[in-house]
Amino acid sequence: MRPHREQHLVARIGWLRAAVLGANDGIVSTASLILGVAASGAERPALLVAGVAGLVAGAMSMAAGEYVSVSSQSDTERADLAREREELATTPEAEQRELTEIYIARGVDAATAKAVAVAEQMMAHNALEAHARDELHITEMTTARPVVAAFTSAATFTAGAALPLLLAALLPMRWMAAGEAAGSILFLALLGALGAITGGAKPLKPVVRVVFWGALAMALTAGIGRVVGTSV
Repeated sequence: MRPHREQHLVARIGWLRAAVLGANDGIVSTASLILGVAASGAERPALLVAGVAGLVAGAMSMAAGEYVSVSSQSDTERADLAREREELATTPEAEQRELTEIYIARGVDAATAKAVAVAEQMMAHNALEAHARDELHITEMTTARPVVAAFTSAATFTAGAALPLLLAALLPMRWMAAGEAAGSILFLALLGALGAITGGAKPLKPVVRVVFWGALAMALTAGIGRVVGTSV
């Protein structure tokens, strides 16, 4: 009989979140920046300078932001694990009772949970791992990885920002605003669909979500660029 192996898509959640966030931010922020500058009446060189500057600054900002925020999560996880390790060393009986109560709350009957069949065996196998998983909800799939998050966000931001920047370099100036907006919205729709499919979800809602907020950001920035451009 062949072993039954399941590959759950939730295992992708760590890098997928950072990838979708980075690519989405790259498209929206760069396209919005280019549209805002274009709406002010600037020529192509100014659009390209603004786009490249936005790409570099955004990629570094995403990398730094992800690293700092995920490092904070990692610090919290390490502190909780250190506290749990100390409690296991000093009050193992209390920790076993705590684990027993967790299993009872999850539906295991009290007699089974208190017997060697559950809590005591889990403690004997790997007490820290059992408490990390069942008490702190820290697992291999959810543990914080600051470096991975930083590089993923920076790389995907760069890839996303390169798309509207390419449009700014290739589109005729008379079509710049409409072409940049339409192309960037198409890129956002494709990103939403790809992220949903990769995560095993239906694509309609993610596509509508990213397109709506992306289009709103571009419209607001273009409006500000037009107002500032005509008043200067």
